[in-house]
Amino acid sequence: MTSLLQVQGLGKRFGGFVALSDISFDVADGERLGLIGPNGSGKSTLVNCLCGTLRNESGEVRFAGHSLAGLNAHQRIRRGLARSFQLPRPFGTMTLAENLRVPILYAVQPRTGARVPDIDRRCTDLLGMVGLADKADRKPADLTQIEMRKLELARAMASEPRLLIADEAMAGLSHQEVDEILALLLRLNAEGVTIIMIEHIMRAVLAFSQRLVVLVAGRKIADGAPQDVVREPAVVEAYLGS
Repeated sequence: MTSLLQVQGLGKRFGGFVALSDISFDVADGERLGLIGPNGSGKSTLVNCLCGTLRNESGEVRFAGHSLAGLNAHQRIRRGLARSFQLPRPFGTMTLAENLRVPILYAVQPRTGARVPDIDRRCTDLLGMVGLADKADRKPADLTQIEMRKLELARAMASEPRLLIADEAMAGLSHQEVDEILALLLRLNAEGVTIIMIEHIMRAVLAFSQRLVVLVAGRKIADGAPQDVVREPAVVEAYLGS
């Protein structure tokens, strides 16, 4: 399969603290990749480097065959690399539909160079995809926790990404709610979106992922088939202790 994302030798420091050291992996077009690791392992720093919120001091990130060096976050979104946030960050004074208009106007239109036809229909379709069509005119404050997670995914998908990084989209949800988000992510992938899932709920990670990458203390310690990776001694020690 063709690599959509290529990460080679990525390194990031904060003063004398090494947050990431020589991280390398590829993500194939259409793949479902799980990115796991204990708290403090560097997952968030890695995502921020991939998405342009942070700048890596060493290594390279390539997306769809092109280097992302020097591109900031909104430029990377326009290239087709989007993320959802662990803590949803909607525009609180806007309705749900208005929240989706923002990425359509500022990510999709600049990418295509043409006006997106029938934005209202597109917003309705996106809200329908996550089961929120009947709340298009409501404000985010009116939503439950799982509805906020669904809105966050809809906002990410409004930019029409080729690659979606779902950052702990299931944190704090019930067993049934986790299954709802898992089903949504699997459906998005079946429709052609490449997805990197960052998650601590291992049953969801194993149900979703075709491949696992494991970070510990800023280093990649495993990369492979999920059932093999979770049995590797270094991974077991990282989660359970020696």
